[in-house]
Amino acid sequence: MESIMDKSPYKIETIDMHTGGEAVRIVHSGYPRISGDTILAKRRYVREHLDHYRLMLMHEPRGHYEMYGAVIVEPDLPEADVAVLFMHNEGYSTMCGHATISLGRYAIDSGLVKPMAPETQVNLQCPCGLVKTFVEYDDQSKTSGKTRFLSVPAFAFKIDVEVDVPGYGKIIVDISYGGAFYAFVCADRLGLDIRKSSMRDIVAAATAVTEATKSAVTLEHPDDPDLAFLYGTIITDGKDAWSEEPTANICVFADAQADRSPTGSGVTARIALQIHKGLINLNQVRKFQNSSTNSEFTGKAVERVKVGQFDAVVVEVAGKGHYVGKSTFFSEEGDDLGKGFLVR
Repeated sequence: MESIMDKSPYKIETIDMHTGGEAVRIVHSGYPRISGDTILAKRRYVREHLDHYRLMLMHEPRGHYEMYGAVIVEPDLPEADVAVLFMHNEGYSTMCGHATISLGRYAIDSGLVKPMAPETQVNLQCPCGLVKTFVEYDDQSKTSGKTRFLSVPAFAFKIDVEVDVPGYGKIIVDISYGGAFYAFVCADRLGLDIRKSSMRDIVAAATAVTEATKSAVTLEHPDDPDLAFLYGTIITDGKDAWSEEPTANICVFADAQADRSPTGSGVTARIALQIHKGLINLNQVRKFQNSSTNSEFTGKAVERVKVGQFDAVVVEVAGKGHYVGKSTFFSEEGDDLGKGFLVR
């Protein structure tokens, strides 16, 4: 076995974690140097030149259809401690809240950031911008996994947009940005029950909404056109007004990939929508559950800001990341399937 590893052109070490049930495979070592003066330039570079690494690590036989990953890169913002590129079954996201929560803990435990009690700040540069994370820490138990982060400015892009969704008719959706753009729709508008409908039906409906919305709406972001794409659709239980009770949703993103967590960037975007509609106020904490796993994040808007022409908010999202293992991956000459494949 050792001789095969020695001959392999790839030897990639990863740390695997999950946040609220959603996987995050962190590349610890072995990834090649990434060119680019900015984080978005690095994102374009890996997409155009290094995508075979994503296929190898995210797809089968090493990964699976719902795998999610993160690659640590050099930041270009002076205030950032570390930068990251996110990857999934289809490509590369601009923001990922569940990965951010786990990465805050990883950055401390791996020595990238010096710990401080009772909470360590980790400034993480994501493709969407600087995200400040705060990781619970003490000298006895070290990192506990409890992490909160402050989002990039989040805003409602368009509300009450009518889109014609094949198989579902004319559906009203809202579009909001929380580091990535999402379409939001209440489950009952699609004839679904967010708690009882099958995941297959939820994924099919969300995917149809995403495709219809992409055709109907042109997105724009004031900071960079690379941010202006619809990442997915979030189906909710419709309970958007403030309540102490949790509200449930399911996010379906990338190529019909279903999030097992409440979705950190989705919570951010949903909070921005609720603020925009006057349904909640600043510093009102809301609980968000994934309706399949019942995992929970909290979210609250903490500050009103402007981003371009949009009224926006900074949102604090909190959750907990856990370690599940570490791996060393390599490839063997002549193994074409080992380059990555997917079966649905």
